[in-house]
Amino acid sequence: MTHYYSAETNVLYLLALLKAHKIRNIIVSPGTTNFTFVGSVQNDPYFNIISCVDERSAAYMACGIASVTKEPVVISCTGATASRNYLPGMTEAFYRKLPILAVTCTRNTAQLHQNIDQMIDRSVIQKDVAKKSIYLPIPHSEDDKWGCRVKINDALLELRRDGFGPVHLNMTTEYNQDFSVKHLPDVTPIFRYTFQDELPQIPNGKIAIFVGAHYEWDSELTQAVEEFCEKYNAVVLCSQQSNYKGKYGVFINLITEQKSFSYEKPDLLIHIGDVCANATVNCTSSWRINPDGEIRDTFRKLRLVFQMSELSFFSYYNKIKQDKKEQNYYLYFQNLYEKFLLKLCKTDIPFSNIWAAKELYSHLPQNSIIFLGILNSLRAWNYFKTDSSVLAYSNTGGFGIDGGVSSMVGASMVRSDRICFMITGDLAFFYDLNSIGNRQIGKNIRILLVNNAIGEEFKHNMTVITKAGFQEEANYYMAAQGHFGNKSKTLVKDYSEALGFNYLSASNKSEFKQNIKNFTDSNLTDGPILFEIFTDYKDETDAIEKLQTLETNTSGKSKKLVKKILGKKGIQVIKKVLDK
Repeated sequence: MTHYYSAETNVLYLLALLKAHKIRNIIVSPGTTNFTFVGSVQNDPYFNIISCVDERSAAYMACGIASVTKEPVVISCTGATASRNYLPGMTEAFYRKLPILAVTCTRNTAQLHQNIDQMIDRSVIQKDVAKKSIYLPIPHSEDDKWGCRVKINDALLELRRDGFGPVHLNMTTEYNQDFSVKHLPDVTPIFRYTFQDELPQIPNGKIAIFVGAHYEWDSELTQAVEEFCEKYNAVVLCSQQSNYKGKYGVFINLITEQKSFSYEKPDLLIHIGDVCANATVNCTSSWRINPDGEIRDTFRKLRLVFQMSELSFFSYYNKIKQDKKEQNYYLYFQNLYEKFLLKLCKTDIPFSNIWAAKELYSHLPQNSIIFLGILNSLRAWNYFKTDSSVLAYSNTGGFGIDGGVSSMVGASMVRSDRICFMITGDLAFFYDLNSIGNRQIGKNIRILLVNNAIGEEFKHNMTVITKAGFQEEANYYMAAQGHFGNKSKTLVKDYSEALGFNYLSASNKSEFKQNIKNFTDSNLTDGPILFEIFTDYKDETDAIEKLQTLETNTSGKSKKLVKKILGKKGIQVIKKVLDK
């Protein structure tokens, strides 16, 4: 009987990526739990396979090979206590910084601690056994498969990172007896660069820089990015929390969130910054630049990671290129943004968070700071580009509704010379209500409370709750309707005034406009200001829908039609065939 590769997807991905990362030395120990892995590698002439019955000896043999070759070595064993015998050799590898990849194999971890034979818990290992320990289940969905590829790349890159060292990969098997797969899948490896490496060339094509949540920029980094854009015809795609104030920035959410419009996607997306909202930019490939050097495949097209500062990256590529190009790609996105913004301003948007953002964004005083609540407030304000002197922040790290007001209060105390705004929904505000009772609250605080007495994020047409058919029945337990006074006109007023706040309110557009000047006045009043506006969640939903249907193009309509005809499963089948 002829055997080829195992049909287990995680095994196929691991072998393909071992080849892509040029790792060929493998020491295997006898067993059953790892037979899909061993049965696959022993039929591939690329790998140099060594057999060792004793796992303790196998780990030390790997240390010997790695020390003389300076190359990674894979060791593989079965389940039960076999992996425990790797500990002495892996400890040696840890302290000598030797690149050993221990591939331990296991049945489904649901069987752990159920008195089932040979099930050993490897979820926690000693700190000085491996630099990183990664669990690798068998993937079934497309998300699983993507995650599997990212995890394997992460493990293999860690072997050579920061002076080398051992890594642990705990891989699930289903004992699949199908060894009929003749070719390994075409998977794309991820590589890491440091400044000690010879850096790759910037590819030809459309270049964009995506900026996630970011600290305030200094002039040196801003100038370096501007120079890069001029030399490589690049555009900076950003949002409020990007805090990029250079001349090549375009607020991208207003463009990417159009339901039936397709933009000219970048061939290369250079990713800097951290977690932000609605990072949905489509691209051909992406590079991540961050001093942490971690794998963060936000756009699922990650190819290279540069473990260095942003300034170092852009300065290097600026030095190797002298001539400048016309800024066609930036102008393309800037023209799109201006066109959509003009359409938005001409659209009859209902009284809502989005409408309030549209009316307020150009009135914020210079050098003010704005904090945006998760998630509808953050979404609404990311459509509008504020003055270049205004800084913006949001609690996108944990991405929960808690702590937004507290974060703003903290910033206001150390930036007492600046007006600090907070835009928040009612659930997030009441969740963090105690913060405004702090006895050191400053006069520079301005809070806009959008009170619709429900979690709007659970009611609009994009949410899975609505897509699942939940309408009014979602209000009570999924969307939390009616809590915190159910839009009481006196609850927040009495509470905030008792704490020394100046209270403003509006229930319609006319009342709102009458209060804009007082709310945004750059002069400090005799106390902080809380501006509560009462909106209807149906208007909020309608506002989002109108904003996302400002324009369509032929390509966008075609994609929408294809999705309608094929359905979700049909799209997944095509993606599987194309290995997207």
